[in-house]
Amino acid sequence: MSNKFYITTTLPYVNSDPHIGFAAEIVKADCIARWQALQGKEIFFNTGTDEHGLKIYRKAAEAGVDPLTYCDGFAAKFKGLKEVLNLSVTNFIRTTDEHHVKAAQEFWKKCDANGDIYKKTYQVKYCVGCELEKTDSELNEAGRCPLHPNADLELINEENYFFRFSKYQKPLLELYEKNLDFVQPRERLNEIKAFVARGLEDFSISRLASKMPWGVSVPGDESQVMYVWFDALVNYISCLGWPNNTPRPSTGTPLDRGDLFSEFWPGVQVCGKDNLRQQTAMWQSMLMSAGLPTSKQVLVFGFITADGQKMSKSLGNVINPYDLVAKYGVDATRYFLLREIKPFTDSDFSFEKLETLYNAELANGIGNLAARVSNLLEKNQIETNLSFRLFTSVIPSEVEGSLKDGEIDFKGFLSDARNDKQLFKDFIAKMDEYAFDEAIGVLIKKAADNDVFLAEKKPWKMEDKEDIKKVLEPVAQDILDIAYLLAPFMPATSEKLIKQFSEKQIKKGESLFPRLVAEVKK
Repeated sequence: MSNKFYITTTLPYVNSDPHIGFAAEIVKADCIARWQALQGKEIFFNTGTDEHGLKIYRKAAEAGVDPLTYCDGFAAKFKGLKEVLNLSVTNFIRTTDEHHVKAAQEFWKKCDANGDIYKKTYQVKYCVGCELEKTDSELNEAGRCPLHPNADLELINEENYFFRFSKYQKPLLELYEKNLDFVQPRERLNEIKAFVARGLEDFSISRLASKMPWGVSVPGDESQVMYVWFDALVNYISCLGWPNNTPRPSTGTPLDRGDLFSEFWPGVQVCGKDNLRQQTAMWQSMLMSAGLPTSKQVLVFGFITADGQKMSKSLGNVINPYDLVAKYGVDATRYFLLREIKPFTDSDFSFEKLETLYNAELANGIGNLAARVSNLLEKNQIETNLSFRLFTSVIPSEVEGSLKDGEIDFKGFLSDARNDKQLFKDFIAKMDEYAFDEAIGVLIKKAADNDVFLAEKKPWKMEDKEDIKKVLEPVAQDILDIAYLLAPFMPATSEKLIKQFSEKQIKKGESLFPRLVAEVKK
């Protein structure tokens, strides 16, 4: 089993501030990355910003600045999400980076050498919001893009370079058939299979520089710049140093560009459902054309809605994650995005839902349980000897041999006090399905079961110290187990609980989640 794991988000387009939709995507990716790290994997976690194309060019012109200066301001805000959302991101790439530009040009040359790039004059309807060509069947009744209903389509009529997408219909269908888990969830796999099976049309991969100069120059033809999608998709491998994929020395070096491609690619990609075609068909056919391995897996997440409508910049109903964290804290924000927002289906956001969940499961749930147990242990001066041995940031040698592809051998490597195999099995099963909300549910149920156990035993009414210990110690062990498994979701909370419940004499600490007062209205 490889100890390398690569995951990447899509690159958000830098035409406005970060919004909660992308925050949900990157927090889910972070949850996956942290879960893999708990199992001893070396992680390469990529994100960044998409900075070329017509939309950026026009926005910069409206603002009266050059495109790069315009991009710089927004790129800094997206890069700042690492700290604001407590992300384990290891790489941040901008498509204006010099290395990426050179990699995109080299990728073009490989596709060209394979006979997959040609030039022709064409006319097409174009959605600037999506930066995609649109057929009549993809438009709403008003003749507009359903994802950008407030914007008119534009008519492009010029000579550009095209990519032979049609050539890859059969190879793509074979890819999907041979790997039924390639696209998750299954309904999205079926959707892209149906799209490809209907037949593929070659798509334009350049624009006239005289009309839209903000892009990567086409190799050998300065009159054209690369179509933004062709350029941006290459980031998934340029971030790994491709094409300069020199292996790292056997002694090992810190993660650094230029020597990672051969070790970490192919990897897992995450995206929203509006990126299905680009990530699972266009990009995969481009990789095939360049003679490179296709992605390992593509996870296609649902939208966040507000009052049933998709949150989007064009509709003006977005929520800034910076504001959300400032109000509720980073772990509470992460918790909501992983617990309430379903991974693969659309979910509705409201402040009321966030506050209800916060009070019910954090303040009254995990937070209250930890406070009650630590208070009773300290009050009665009860020493414990708790441990957690299943997962660590570096897998102990005695555990390493028990790990198998797709499963974990639990025998002998569980918490000493309770040996609660079912908790771990249920949790891991949900994580393997990327069912983040249900994985958290396993932990919440365990906490709730302990609340019931305490209510039945009433240790606060007991007088014998040993009797009190017999009740509290196994509950404290469960809290420690929960704390470790919370690490992918709420890393700061996990760290606090692990530190608190690993002490021989556990003491009551500060409140993890102070209850939100009901009077606060939005």
